[in-house]
Amino acid sequence: MLSALDRGNRPPEEGAAAGLQGFAVDKNFLSSLKGILLETELALSFIIFICFTASVSAYMAAALLELLITLAFLFLYATQCHQRFDRLNWPCLDFLRCVSAIIIFLVVSFAAVTSRDGAAIAAFVFGIILVSVFAYDAFRIYRTEIVPRATQGDQQ
Repeated sequence: MLSALDRGNRPPEEGAAAGLQGFAVDKNFLSSLKGILLETELALSFIIFICFTASVSAYMAAALLELLITLAFLFLYATQCHQRFDRLNWPCLDFLRCVSAIIIFLVVSFAAVTSRDGAAIAAFVFGIILVSVFAYDAFRIYRTEIVPRATQGDQQ
């Protein structure tokens, strides 16, 4: 059996413990503008999900879906796991995520406000705020990541 001193001189073992090191969270990303946008989208989606659950439960699936998709993107970006899938066009996927969320939350928010329930009206207000956050995120992605890639492709 190895003593603690012998184990201290060996390199770290491969296996489950070493595999978890790949999920280290990048704190710089979480404090960047993109990280803050994803965190805001996640928080507002959760608030809207709670409001829909309290009032018009028929629309809570849309909020839950966007909540889970945003959580997945936040996880992939914060752990840098998206870099392992280099064949996917991540800026395009992120842009499409934002555009689909804009469409879904616009439709669902205006449909829910017709019930005139207090929680549905709160979901409408938060939905409009969330649509503006998603629109800003889509605009940033388009201007900073999609347009420069298109101009680089034209030059080559």
